[in-house]
Amino acid sequence: MVVLIPDRMSRTEEQHWVAEMERKLLRSAKRKASPARESDEALMARCRELSLRYLDGTCEPASVRWVAPMRTRWASCTPTQGTIRVSERLRDVPAWVLDYVLVHELAHLRVSAHDAEFWALCGRYPKTERAIGYLEGLSAAAGLGITGVDDESAAEPDAGPATGTDGERPA
Repeated sequence: MVVLIPDRMSRTEEQHWVAEMERKLLRSAKRKASPARESDEALMARCRELSLRYLDGTCEPASVRWVAPMRTRWASCTPTQGTIRVSERLRDVPAWVLDYVLVHELAHLRVSAHDAEFWALCGRYPKTERAIGYLEGLSAAAGLGITGVDDESAAEPDAGPATGTDGERPA
């Protein structure tokens, strides 16, 4: 870790700010730590845990994998094939945001539309609204333009018909 500080700081101030920056760095690393980021297999294992915890274990994908950054969505699901794809852009978000995205896509294995039944399933994850807000802010700050597009015409080229975590909110 390298900490740059103004030359005018005293030795005591320097020690204080170096310690403070180190604490912030460690806190940030802990917050982002998620084994699901390591591999597709770890992502699949996390989906199993989330399905058991929030969806009565009824949503078991055939495959879950990290994919190159998507243009219009954070993740997508093809319910007929049971496949979930998660954008590499989510590797650095806090674990609770990634968990929401996974619960969202798992819910599509039971309900493909963003209807009341679907949002009731998503709502079982306690940080749903907070995660949606985080993703909206991330998209706006990065100028990504991920706006809620969730139709076949906007699917990624290799994804086929799919639904995606798109930031749409329940009606």
